[in-house]
Amino acid sequence: MSSYSSSSASSNSPCAACKFLRRKCMQGCIFAPYFPPEEPQKFFNVHKIFGASNVTKLLNELLPHQREDAVNSLAYEADARMKDPVYGCVGAISVLQQQVQLLQKELDAANANLLKYACSYCHPSAHAGHQQVLLPYHSSLQWSNNSDNEQMREKGGYVYGDVDGS
Repeated sequence: MSSYSSSSASSNSPCAACKFLRRKCMQGCIFAPYFPPEEPQKFFNVHKIFGASNVTKLLNELLPHQREDAVNSLAYEADARMKDPVYGCVGAISVLQQQVQLLQKELDAANANLLKYACSYCHPSAHAGHQQVLLPYHSSLQWSNNSDNEQMREKGGYVYGDVDGS
């Protein structure tokens, strides 16, 4: 449970929820343990997205040990909805999944290039007259010829390529 307790009713400072709703914070206030007075924006966002009445109903239906996780989830979703009203946290998850897919493709390409490079040492006759080197290029790893490498050096990244231009 949160380090903040419903003792705010006995102190002079009401919880963020009661302060926002302009009501007296009573002993046993359902919001007090989860919306301390120092975090008014947390309750504001949750109230704006879900409504105080709905949050009250939800918290009353949950067991006390489940409430903190529920409030944290509501706060996270509310923050995400404030930033992206259409997709909320689903939009953030989608962006992260796309980044993972892109990075997986880059990793697969790097592993394929590493395998090609390793195979050139395993079977030197297969690449007679070719020596594999690491040359400057952009972020994606690609096999390239020397004319491409000249252009890529100007861009300042890395590429794998053949020294003899093939």
